[in-house]
Amino acid sequence: MFNILDLTLDELILIFETQYQKGKYHANATYREIFRNGNCELRKVKEFQESAELAILLENDIDLNSNKVKQVFKENETEKFIFTDGDNQEYETVVVPMKSYKTLCISSQIGCKMGCTFCETGKMGFIRDLSVKEIIEQVYYAKVIKGLNIKNIVFMGMGEPLDNFNNLIKSINILTEPKGLNFSPNQITVSTVGIIKNIEKFANQKSKINLAISLNASNDIIRSEIMPINKNNSLTQLRYTLENYPLKHKGIFFIEYVLISGINDSIENAEELSEYLKDLPVKVNLIPYNKSKDSIYDSPSDEIINSFFKVLQKNNIFARKRISKGRDIQAGCGQLNTVSNW
Repeated sequence: MFNILDLTLDELILIFETQYQKGKYHANATYREIFRNGNCELRKVKEFQESAELAILLENDIDLNSNKVKQVFKENETEKFIFTDGDNQEYETVVVPMKSYKTLCISSQIGCKMGCTFCETGKMGFIRDLSVKEIIEQVYYAKVIKGLNIKNIVFMGMGEPLDNFNNLIKSINILTEPKGLNFSPNQITVSTVGIIKNIEKFANQKSKINLAISLNASNDIIRSEIMPINKNNSLTQLRYTLENYPLKHKGIFFIEYVLISGINDSIENAEELSEYLKDLPVKVNLIPYNKSKDSIYDSPSDEIINSFFKVLQKNNIFARKRISKGRDIQAGCGQLNTVSNW
């Protein structure tokens, strides 16, 4: 048996050639029916009308067993799925409603090594990487099984995606396969805290995937205090890496900046941030800190947020004020933590 959610189309074709003495014709049909339509009854598919025995064999050999959705939390149209594996380890996926479609925020790890002090996932520590199957099944469950209108995929859930590099890249290849889930690279965004060597490695993939940088500070002193990664990956080094990143034509970097009261939200911080981002093709998402249980931080007032925003505008930095949806179910930015007792 083999789990098809773990396979690229090329890998499935190879299995068809070596195990079933068949080729692309039947492999393509199988991939399409399962990934697009959730149809495992291959005997009813036109490509198998003269290959009933093969269809029956495949129906027995293809494993679609996935980790269970243990709980579902809902706040208005925002949903959070809690997946659990065979060892009862949990990870979270969030469906974020937009005007006419939904964005799916998926996890790449259980816990996280990065230890950002404002992030609930960081408080869990690192438990393990998610497998390719576990990454893909988050999308498969929402899009195919639940039938949700998922337009965008953002690797902004639990974990640091570039720390699970090989599984990330293979997952992207599966997500963007035209005969399968068929997401455009433009519809996928990978968020990173700024692991420079892995950003450079990601750049070598020559991918058109969007890159988001979780910046959250305007200088090295603040950033090193709240994001330990900065101690070995400074803002200067990060800026140089972004300057030399092979962006697609008219491409931009998304800059995520969580505003924390009294930490990184002053007018001086806004001016520093403007200077740091000067001449870089960026869109800044200003995200008020989402308070969780026992948090040592607070979200700034609307007045402070607006003042910060206006400084960026004055300095010709494109910025948007973002309010996290699903905060009451701990589904907002930085709130994902499967071991907290919220």
